[in-house]
Amino acid sequence: MARLQALVGGFISTGGAIVSSLCCVLPLAIVLLGLGSGAFMATTMKYTSVFVPVGVISVSTGFYLHLRERRRCARAGCSMAGSSLNLILLSVSALVVALALFFTLFPAFSSDLLLWATDGGGAAGGTTMSMPTGMSR
Repeated sequence: MARLQALVGGFISTGGAIVSSLCCVLPLAIVLLGLGSGAFMATTMKYTSVFVPVGVISVSTGFYLHLRERRRCARAGCSMAGSSLNLILLSVSALVVALALFFTLFPAFSSDLLLWATDGGGAAGGTTMSMPTGMSR
């Protein structure tokens, strides 16, 4: 029971990171893997104003619970159960939420990244920008 109580912060932050990634990181990854379309990404991005704050609050709560448990164990002189696993969950969750925030604050970069990734790194040279004027495909 004590081990599960020590991991609550990590589980809360992981859940928040998953919710936060629903608007930005997860759709981008699905499109890059070829498993979805831009319509899926456009649909989920409508809820950015809900998903990203939930992720930030969840990761902040997870860090708070982790530090509170660490202080409690330091006062009681016990070892904190699951400390390294909890810290890994918190770190990965914080990274996912940071990516979601980055893609939310810099949408031009995320569209450029998606274009670059689907174009094969820009090496294909098959963009319409490089076509002579007046020609159609």
